[in-house]
Formats: sequence, C-alpha cells, structure tokens
Amino acid sequence: MSSNPLPTYLLPDCASSSPSGALKIGGILLEDLAEEFGTPLFVYDQEHIEQRCNEAVSSWGPGVAYATKAFLCKEMARLAYEMGMDLDVSTAGELYVALQAGVQGSAIVLHGNNKSDEELKLALDNSVGKIVIDSFDEIERLRNLSRKCRVMIRVTPGIEAHTHEFVQTGQDDSKFGFGLKSQSAQKAVKLVEQISHLDLVGIHVHIGSQIFAESSYALALETVADFAKSLDIGEICIGGGLGVAYVEGEVAPSITSWAQSVRDSANRVGIAPDVKLTAEPGRSIVAQAGITLYSVGTIKDVSDSKTFVSVDGGMSDNPRPVLYGSGYEVFLPREYMVVRDKVVDVVGKHCESGDFIVKGANIPADIEVGDILATPVSGAYGYSMASNYNKVPRPAVVFVRQGDARLVARRETLEDLIRLDE
Repeated sequence: MSSNPLPTYLLPDCASSSPSGALKIGGILLEDLAEEFGTPLFVYDQEHIEQRCNEAVSSWGPGVAYATKAFLCKEMARLAYEMGMDLDVSTAGELYVALQAGVQGSAIVLHGNNKSDEELKLALDNSVGKIVIDSFDEIERLRNLSRKCRVMIRVTPGIEAHTHEFVQTGQDDSKFGFGLKSQSAQKAVKLVEQISHLDLVGIHVHIGSQIFAESSYALALETVADFAKSLDIGEICIGGGLGVAYVEGEVAPSITSWAQSVRDSANRVGIAPDVKLTAEPGRSIVAQAGITLYSVGTIKDVSDSKTFVSVDGGMSDNPRPVLYGSGYEVFLPREYMVVRDKVVDVVGKHCESGDFIVKGANIPADIEVGDILATPVSGAYGYSMASNYNKVPRPAVVFVRQGDARLVARRETLEDLIRLDE
C-alpha cells in the first residue's frame, strides 16, 4: 500500500471532483448518496457499465455474454441485454432473474458443473440459446430429456493461469469441464454427436478469473486448436476472467486488447476465419464501475503500530479479502485527493477476527468516527456474494447517471431476515 492519494484510474469513468475536493460519481456527491440511501451502499456508475458493454460488443461481436455471477439484479440484466450482450448464467436462480428482467431465452447461455434436471428443464422450456455441457452425467440428462437444443462442450485445456488457486479452472484436476489430455473431451464430443436432438455448435474454454496475462488466453487457445479444428463447429468461446486493477500499481488489459490478442492467436494456430470467437466478460464490465460506501463506527488504537477502523459492513458484503486475500484501496470521499498517511486495518462488524476489508490500509490521518469510507473497484463479487452472516441485512444498490440516482435493489430489512422462517 502507498501513502499517495487514491489513484484516479481506479475510479469509475464518470468520477469528478467538487470544488471542495469531494468525490462525485455521475454528478452526485458520494456523501450525499450515503445520507440518502444509508450505508453500506453499493454505488454504480451506469455510464461506465454502458461503455464497457459497448466495448465488449464492439470488440467481440454479437454473442459476447455478460457473466452474471459478477453482479446480477434485474436492472443489471436488463442493461447488459439492452446494450447488446447475451447473458451467461450458471444456476436456475441466475436464469430466473435474467428472464424476469425481460431477457429473451435465445440470448442466454447456461453454464454449471452440476445442472439438475429441473435447471435443464427450465432452460429448455425457455429456449435458451446454448447449454454448455460440463459432465457425462449431464449428457445423459439431456439425452433423456429428448429436447432439441444447441450445446457446447466445456474443455479443460490443462493449463494453470497465474491467479489464486481457488479461481483457477483450466488445470487438469479442475472440477469443471472435460479434460483434453485425458481424452474426456474427445469422448464427450462423440457421445453428443450420437444424440440427434443435440446440436453441437462449439467448444468452451475457461481458465480462471482475475487474469492479467493475455498470453494465458493465447496459450489456452493454442492448446485446444487441433481439437477444435477436428470438429465441425462454428464457435469457440474463450470464457471470461479478464483481470482488473484493484490497487495502485496494477495494470490490466482492456477488453479491446484482450479480444485482439485472442484473434491474433487464432490466426497463428490456423483457426478458420468463419469460426466465431467470443467471450464472457463479467468483472471487467462492472468491477471498476462500483464503489462501496461504509460508515466508520469505531477507531481503536491497540498499540503504537496497530489501529483498527471498524465499519458497518465487512465480510457479509465483500468476502473476497477473506476468501482470496484480495487487495483494495480505501479513501474518504470528502477528501479523496489528499495524502493517505495513516496506516490502519479496516475491519467489519462480524464476530470473526478474520473479518477485514483491507489490512495495512492507507487513509488520511484526520479520519474520524462518522466518516464515510469507500472502497473503489468493488462492483464485482460483492453484492453477488453477499450473505446475511450474523443476520446483517444486505446493502442497497444504486445506479447513478448524469445527476440521477436510482435505487435498483433495496436494502434488506430486519423483517426480510425472517421471511423464510416457519
């Protein structure tokens, strides 16, 4: 962590400064949003999301799918669809939200390593565009359902992307897909080709998440190239997982350069020009668009070198630091361009010593109880992974655009916490 002011390249596209040096998103002061909607609060720059969706469609073409696991509510599904993206879902719940948002089934791709009969029936009843087959059991389920559908085979290429082991998915011992080296992928293709109501349209390769090296995608494509060329298919999907910069010093590829590098790799290995190359970006669409706002409730100096700043959220609204050791910056929206010269541990309110948001965070020395504290680049895998641990209600979500703030997901109430109780 650095004592420098917050790097502005970590902020959403429509970030600006007030005359007093306070941060605005979409023309609205973050402190005003916290006052109106309460904290914790997820704030999204809608124009930022729109611009990234546009970039994805321009770079990859029709069929590029937004990976809904990164962040999903009805308004997000509707927005991505209206911007020309398909939607990638992996459960009945994600599929249901997309359908309720008005997304046509033909624009939905169904993933999942353990799809139930009920999930497959829901997808087939709504004529989803493609089902990505992930296991031999799934092939049998689709055989028995006797319903026509377009399918892809998920291929595990046997490479390890340089990312956290929990979000690697392309290695030989992954729980996802059919191994290439073990000949499982080849066997799966033969089985699918024997089922007349299944139309094999392509293969799918996904190697992990939060990947900065474009060369990892090139290697994945090169690894499966001969296999792909041996098939009569019209599409190769390289999956998602493109990394984003979370902290000072990190640099991530753009969606545009990512797409171009994959195309360059396809040309090198002789993939036919009429084979469509596509992808499933999620994090790179929404991560930088989002900022989480918290209220500081306690500042506790426990030694000369250790200070805890406790906020009103924590691992229930952002479990990534606990799960993956993910890093974030923190800042005070009231003075976001000042030097952050005090080192603290920003922790949540849960009954866990491991409930932290940022260890060793740099923050302005004048931080005080009642301040609004913010984490940038928190638009992916916060709300979607949020829980009610300690029976804490999940935060609200607000979209801001050109001076207008819209509540797209209300804050849970205490009454919501017992809705399922009998």
